Amino acid sequence: MLRRFTSRGVFIEPAWLVILAGVCAALHAGKLPPALPILQREIGISLLQSGFLLSLVQLAGMLFGIFIGLAADGLGQRRSMLTGLGVLALSSLFGAGAQHAPTLLFWRAVEGMGFLLVVLPAPNLIRLLVRPEHMSVMLGVWGTYMPLGTGLALLLGPVLIALAGWQSLWWGLSLLTFLMMIWIGWALPQDAKMLAHARSDSTGWQLRLKQTLSASGPWLVASCFAVYSAQWLAVIGFLPTIYQQAGFTGQATALLTALVALVNMLGNLLSGRLLGRGYRPGHLLYLGFIAMGLGAALAFWSGPWGAVPRFLSILLFSMIGGMVPATLFSLAVRLAPNERAVSTTVGWVQQWSALGQFVGPPLVAWVAANVGGWQGTWWVTSGFSLAGLVLAGQLGRRIR
Repeated sequence: MLRRFTSRGVFIEPAWLVILAGVCAALHAGKLPPALPILQREIGISLLQSGFLLSLVQLAGMLFGIFIGLAADGLGQRRSMLTGLGVLALSSLFGAGAQHAPTLLFWRAVEGMGFLLVVLPAPNLIRLLVRPEHMSVMLGVWGTYMPLGTGLALLLGPVLIALAGWQSLWWGLSLLTFLMMIWIGWALPQDAKMLAHARSDSTGWQLRLKQTLSASGPWLVASCFAVYSAQWLAVIGFLPTIYQQAGFTGQATALLTALVALVNMLGNLLSGRLLGRGYRPGHLLYLGFIAMGLGAALAFWSGPWGAVPRFLSILLFSMIGGMVPATLFSLAVRLAPNERAVSTTVGWVQQWSALGQFVGPPLVAWVAANVGGWQGTWWVTSGFSLAGLVLAGQLGRRIR
């Protein structure tokens, strides 16, 4: 089933096109942090509203993830991606015209629906498009879509904002997403085997839903993803604001935040390699959550160390923590009740991941606002890491 599609003389494996579409969607999730300071000045967005803006992109996933997972095969994997890219392009275009916080909040929620339609079919598509022996590695690569897209947005976003205002970033990503939609529609035709798979799964959705929700594996993977995503987005999302309050310039803030997001890719790739060599998923989860808990605690706790050790702690948080999502994507495919319920299981995992991203940033913002600074937020991220360790232990026993 592995094929190569030709696009103007460039040979691209279909699984890589799926990953590129995910990166394009992640750019929309990452475009907000560098714009938050200027949005707070121009539109009057409060710190708590900033937290909701960071998390609203996940509202659709939090509410409808499993149901879109159920419908993904019936709708068609390719069609789901095309629809999601179209929704992202339009919502970013209209969001650029927002003059008030409620309007921007609304279009941010619509972006969440488009984001979900793009990324939800991806793990199942990759599973169908690569050989079984390559699946763990490619799912590890897929796990980099979020840090790569976020890192690029954090790195390039401030440049566009400085040159032409925050609206230029929204307009530019709208155009890029529209072009990505055309590329996917042209270069990724429907595969006969995937169509047959979609038709076979379009019936019996009630049974697939019951099988997924009655199995312990999907619940454990989903809960574990929730506590990971809650702390990762809470820390990465507010880094530009934290750095600016500490006196860093806009360019330095962009570079430091982008580096933190991009090193997360290394953990994802390493996890895929280690899983392919037979390392236990539970051990990789332990390592990732311990690093995230220690890294966030050292970075935000008001200890005697200076800026450099704090930044190195954040790098540890992001890089080693990157082993968690790639491992969980692999487990979501592995612990699905059966092959027909993979998309439904991924949808359930995405729903809980979105819940974590929805809850994490506002909770951290609320704690920071009440204690008068970021120094008290470390116990929130450490609590999430502790919950992740408990769930990782249960997952390890479930796999054995």
